[in-house]
Amino acid sequence: MSETPVWFMAATFVVLALFFVVDLIIIGRKPHIPSTKECVQHIAFFVAMALIFGGLIWGFAGSQPAIEFYSGWLTEYSLSVDNLFVFVIIMANFSVPKNIQKYVLSVGIALALVLRGIFILAGAAILERFTWVFFLFGAFLIYTAIKLAMGEDDDEEYKENALISFMRKIVKMSDQYDGKKMTTMVNGVRHFTPIIVLFVAIGTTDVMFAFDSIPAIFGLTKDPFIVFTSNVFALLGLQQLYFLLGALLDKLVYLPIGLSVVLGFIGIKLVMEALHDNTLPFINGGEGIHAVPLVPTWMSLVVIIASLGIAAGASIIKMKQLEAIEQK
Repeated sequence: MSETPVWFMAATFVVLALFFVVDLIIIGRKPHIPSTKECVQHIAFFVAMALIFGGLIWGFAGSQPAIEFYSGWLTEYSLSVDNLFVFVIIMANFSVPKNIQKYVLSVGIALALVLRGIFILAGAAILERFTWVFFLFGAFLIYTAIKLAMGEDDDEEYKENALISFMRKIVKMSDQYDGKKMTTMVNGVRHFTPIIVLFVAIGTTDVMFAFDSIPAIFGLTKDPFIVFTSNVFALLGLQQLYFLLGALLDKLVYLPIGLSVVLGFIGIKLVMEALHDNTLPFINGGEGIHAVPLVPTWMSLVVIIASLGIAAGASIIKMKQLEAIEQK
């Protein structure tokens, strides 16, 4: 159980809600293309807030929950950066005007947050009753890690999911955008604009990626509060990161390798925990295999930082080498 005070959790939810309201209503009320300065300021602010929040958890609940938060936040943030590849493809696929892309991302990410919250609550309830699910989560993460390491990724092409295809069939949809309006008049008949489909596309696509990220963070912490706040801080500032990285995303060539190491490590950690606390009757007679060691959370944090740091550094070196070759 979490040792975090209830009043602190309540205050956290209020502050995080304010962050999203300010971002969506105050900052996002006027569609615009964020400047580099604006993007850097927003990202720096939210990263600072995440670091401070982890420090507050350390002060109110102890070092263990704080390390779990930092580990989860770094993992979720890195996976979110990888997901930006798909956001770029979605925007291109729907020919979204640049001046409303930030607004679309904000609303889509807010929708994703609500759906992730439901997913997290369901996952926490399942894991509390069926610990053997860790075997499935671990195996899935190891499989995903192998796919990433082998370069088998679906980011190169965006395919509409069933929900979006169904929406196109049952509602009248115009081909043109009308600012950030969700409906517009076409020949005297009210139609939905493509922006409504965009909201669903970004929100549901992010949730599909959560099938990777949610099991990963449950491999680092069992506390639903830590799981949820890690996801929220990973999503805050994501739209600014989208504009800041933009064309640089395809140059982060070694990010998938770094992520594959992280996911593979967490997958193995989950399987080890499942074996240690085993309840399946066909494994060791339903008894836990206590000879299997448990990986400490601090080691997870070290592996995550090292893997992502090396991947980022190697990508920068590779990018500079390619730029030097082009200049010759």
